[in-house]
Amino acid sequence: MINTTSSSNSMMSSSVTSTNGAQSPGLKTYFKTPEGRYKLQYEKTYPAGLLHFAHGKTVTQVTLAHLKDKPTQTAQPSSSSLGVSSGVRSAAARLLGGGNGSRALGFVGGNGGSKSVSGTNRVGSLGASSSNGLLGNSNFDGKGTYLIFNAGDVILISDLNSQDKDPIKSIHFSNSNPACHAFDPDAKDGHDLLIGLNSGDVYSVSLRQQLQDVGKKLVGAQHYNKDGCVNNSRCTGIAWVPNGDGAFVVAHADGNLYIYEKSKDGSADPSFPVIKDQTQFSVAHARYSKNPVARWHICQGSINTIAFSTDGAYIATVGRDGYLRVFNYNNEQLVCGGKGYYGALLCCAWSMDGKYILTGGEDDLVQVWSMEDRKVVAWGEGHNSWVSGVAFDSYWSAPTSDGTGESIVYRFGSVGQDTQLLLWDLEADEIVVPMRRPPGGSPTFSTASQSSHWDSTCPVGTLQPAPSMRDVPKLSPVVIHRVHTEPLSGLNFTQESVLTVSREGHIKIWIRPGSAESQSSNSGSLLSTSLKEKPLFPGKAGSTGYKQMT
Repeated sequence: MINTTSSSNSMMSSSVTSTNGAQSPGLKTYFKTPEGRYKLQYEKTYPAGLLHFAHGKTVTQVTLAHLKDKPTQTAQPSSSSLGVSSGVRSAAARLLGGGNGSRALGFVGGNGGSKSVSGTNRVGSLGASSSNGLLGNSNFDGKGTYLIFNAGDVILISDLNSQDKDPIKSIHFSNSNPACHAFDPDAKDGHDLLIGLNSGDVYSVSLRQQLQDVGKKLVGAQHYNKDGCVNNSRCTGIAWVPNGDGAFVVAHADGNLYIYEKSKDGSADPSFPVIKDQTQFSVAHARYSKNPVARWHICQGSINTIAFSTDGAYIATVGRDGYLRVFNYNNEQLVCGGKGYYGALLCCAWSMDGKYILTGGEDDLVQVWSMEDRKVVAWGEGHNSWVSGVAFDSYWSAPTSDGTGESIVYRFGSVGQDTQLLLWDLEADEIVVPMRRPPGGSPTFSTASQSSHWDSTCPVGTLQPAPSMRDVPKLSPVVIHRVHTEPLSGLNFTQESVLTVSREGHIKIWIRPGSAESQSSNSGSLLSTSLKEKPLFPGKAGSTGYKQMT
């Protein structure tokens, strides 16, 4: 497959000028969906001249981080405060700490009451000095929603709720480039942000503490795998274990995944046995009570992405070898998986109910995998180049949903190196199973399992070969929109917006239909409703169960 740039599609309308300046020629500042128009609200990026020669050696990824009230706060909060009750905290944990990367909810206004920044005191030097009340203040509460993204040798922190294009903080790394990061909104000891580097080094820090400090270096960091003493290959993915009490996992470019525990000594235990067969899954535990506590050898070649199911029961990996693998995390067992149609798989994401997994990769396809059937159940065709980011939209509801419980409709999105954002709708009850192609005839379709790919549920622990193109139902996108001039690396959904991320460190925030009016008319209600518990199921209500696998 070759990398191409898609032409504008029929769903686009005429160009307009965004609030952050003129758009590049041919780019539109809105796109239409069945539920209405998404508008470009504002953009985030890094200041000109910040990055040096190191830029380009890593791909920009974005983590959404929601800081709650300071743990030491004892005053009785009002009913509109964020993160103040166990119910709200539980909802936030489900919405913000799921396996698809930490989600956060956007709302009107800046983070904190002192967010107003003039042109003279804004942190243009990114932490070198600050007269702004947001930074350099040990009493800074920091409550709010932030974008954390990497570009070159820098980690950048931006206020999601401010229209300022430049970030409010930068953290520089002298010896290696940051490659991945993750945030835990319910961290108990303050260390809620993980950062993995190209060198294999891993840091855990307090996001609030970084915002309080005026310098350009990490402060109060715990250092793991120092100088690559356990594994010196590039960190390719990092994630907190949901409900894991401080446990986190780090994936590397050599096919290994390591499990760490914050409560244990940060000094490394490199005494893992030699891997006898690079092609087979194997688990080794540390001999001593040090980090990392375990090593999982996943595959031969790089692990490209890891993702936990929302409840933390399963972890999915995709890799250079083109396979999706799903493991029971607690039992350390391979549950299921299979090969993509062609080339490497680059990204994966879970549905909130844990029933489906999305993958994307070098075959230009978006694949939908069923945990119940343990196989591919649909392919999405629409990208013209590699698919680099996928995510379910857990905040979307089907416009025609009548609450009868007869069907569940999932909305998900994908981005690729073709610079396009695609949105898809999947109605689980309407997946049509292709029949075998008759000799000399055209393919027909049936709701019965006539194809060999569908004959039976795959046994637990089986990796399936790539199915034939004719054996899998095809999905068509409901939206195709060229959102950047550069190849894209990821996307995130919040309650009010969709974020698209380019490989080069440019982020666009697209406001959902009706959100702009709601924000301008009633920002207070958004503050109080942003953390309302989201149902685990999109669209219409349905069954909550799926097959449990050991």
